[in-house]
Amino acid sequence: MLTGRRIADRAELLRVRDHPFSRLNARLAGVVPASGLEPVILSVGEPRRPPPRFIADVITAHFADWSRYPMPAGIPELRRACADWLQWRYRLPAGMVDPDRQVMAVSGTREALFLASLLVCDPAAVASGPPLALMPDPAYHVYRAAAIMAGAEPVHVPARAGNGFMPDYAALSPEILDRTAIAYLCSPANPQGTTASLDRLIAMVELAQLHNFVLVVDEVYAELFAPGGPAPAGVAEACAAVNPDMRNVLIHQSLSKRSSAAGMRSGFVAGDPDLIQAFLLLRSYGGCPTPIPLQHAAAALWRDEEHVVENRRLYDEAMSLARDIFGTACGARPDCGFFLWLDVGDGEAFAVRAWEQAAVKVLPGSFMAFGDDSDGTVARRYARIALVDPPETLGPALRRLAPLIG
Repeated sequence: MLTGRRIADRAELLRVRDHPFSRLNARLAGVVPASGLEPVILSVGEPRRPPPRFIADVITAHFADWSRYPMPAGIPELRRACADWLQWRYRLPAGMVDPDRQVMAVSGTREALFLASLLVCDPAAVASGPPLALMPDPAYHVYRAAAIMAGAEPVHVPARAGNGFMPDYAALSPEILDRTAIAYLCSPANPQGTTASLDRLIAMVELAQLHNFVLVVDEVYAELFAPGGPAPAGVAEACAAVNPDMRNVLIHQSLSKRSSAAGMRSGFVAGDPDLIQAFLLLRSYGGCPTPIPLQHAAAALWRDEEHVVENRRLYDEAMSLARDIFGTACGARPDCGFFLWLDVGDGEAFAVRAWEQAAVKVLPGSFMAFGDDSDGTVARRYARIALVDPPETLGPALRRLAPLIG
C-alpha cells in the first residue's frame, strides 16, 4: 500500500522536471512580448480548425443520452467503428480485431497512456529492483509521469537524428529488457514526425514477446501524412504478421489530431484481449468515459474519411508555407504530423527570443527530454513549433520568427 510519503516522493520526482508547458510559462514569466504584435501560440499541438459540422447533427440526435452514465468500454457502435477502421486502415485479416474483446473507448489517449503504466507496472514484481518503463527521449511528457506514479523507473532511450529519431530498444541489455514492464513507442513521433517502418514494428512486437513486456504504441499522428504520400505503417500490421492475437500490445488512437476534435476527448485502445479486459476494470474505478452523445459523434468520425483527407491537405499547406519561409533551416520534411522540430542551436534561448522579439510562443526541445545532453546533438538544440493555425495567422508568425533562426 502506498503511503502519503511515497506519493509525495513521486510527486517530487515529477516536480523536478515539471510539466513542459508550466516550465515554459515560468521561463517566460517577466519576458515582455514585442509590443504592437498579436501574440501567437505555436507551442501547443492543439488543432485550430473546427471538426466536421456533421457531428453537431449526430450529437443533437442523441440528446436524450446526456442523462445516461456511459459505460467504460464504450457503446457497441463506437467499438465496431474503431475495429472496422483498424481493419480497413491497416489491411488486417478479416475478423482480426474483435470489437467486444479487443477495443475500448477512452476519453482521449492521454488518460489511457497514463493508466497503462498503472495497469502493468507492479513495483513488487521484480526482485532486482523496480520495474522499468522504456520511452523515447525526447517524448510526450505523459509517459514519464505515468511510469513514476506507477512505481516504475523510467529509462529514456535516445531518439536522435542518427537513429532516425526512433529509440533502439533492441540495443538495450537483456538485463534491462527482462526488468521492463512497459515500453512506450510513438510512431509517428512527437515531436520529430518520423515513423517506424513495418520491419521495425515487427521487431518491437517480437521483442515484447521475448522479454514479456507490454508494448504501448501511441499512433495519434498516424493520419497526418502528406496527401498522396505513403501512409505510415501501424503496429496492428506488425501483429498481423507475427502476433495476430496482439498479445502484450496496446494500440492508442485518437480523434484529437485526425479529426480536429481534441475537445471531444475521444480515442480508443485496441490490442491484447486480456489486457483490454483488465484495463476496463481499472477504468471502471479510475476512468471517466466520454458522454454517450459524443461517442455517437466519434463513431461517425471514424467512419468518415473525407474530412481526414481535407485535414491532410491543410497541414501539408502549412508545412509548405513553413518551408517557403524558413528555407533550408527547416531540415528534412517530417513524415507525419504538424510539428517542426527545428535545430536552432539552443532551444530555450530561442524560445525566449521568439516571445520577446516576435510575440510567438514555441516549446524548447529540452522541455521534452530527460536524457544525456553531453553529445550536443539532442533535444536542447531544438525547438518544437506547432503548425496548427490557419495561414492568415501562421504565415505572419513564421515570418516574424525567421530572422531569429540561425
